[in-house]
Amino acid sequence: MSGTWADVVFADDGFPGVRQSGSWQVVAHASALAELAGRCDAAIVAIGNQGVRERLSTALEAQGIPLATVVHPRAWVSGHAIVGEGTAVMAGAVVGACARIGRGAIVNANATVDHDAELGDFAHLGVGVQLAGGVRIGARAWLQAGTCAGYRVQVAEEAVVPPGERLIAS
Repeated sequence: MSGTWADVVFADDGFPGVRQSGSWQVVAHASALAELAGRCDAAIVAIGNQGVRERLSTALEAQGIPLATVVHPRAWVSGHAIVGEGTAVMAGAVVGACARIGRGAIVNANATVDHDAELGDFAHLGVGVQLAGGVRIGARAWLQAGTCAGYRVQVAEEAVVPPGERLIAS
């Protein structure tokens, strides 16, 4: 992950029954975000559903909790790319020069966002999605695993693209 934190902890709807998420401690119910204000440096909403991720991210910010941007150490992000607050870039992902990724987005494992491509706020690229240069993905769109978008393709806001689709600009 990018950034340096002393502790990484989770809030989860299953709390108090759920006390661990992988190797991380669960410290609160997700509805208790206000209780975390002042107790944390930043937060990220690690939920795949775009609408829920946006709603909870907005709630965190309203409580004065800044959104963290996390980039896996085995991802590569160009120094000329822009990655929005609250975005997660996972292992093996590549974000090219002049690419722009909005707030709260997910660039999943082994996905590629090529040069000059844009990913809207709270959009989600599934595992292995490939975006060629100049592609525009709307806010809250979800491109599922293995989707490939050719140069200058545009995908509407809130679109859901099934796994393995090939998108070609007309």
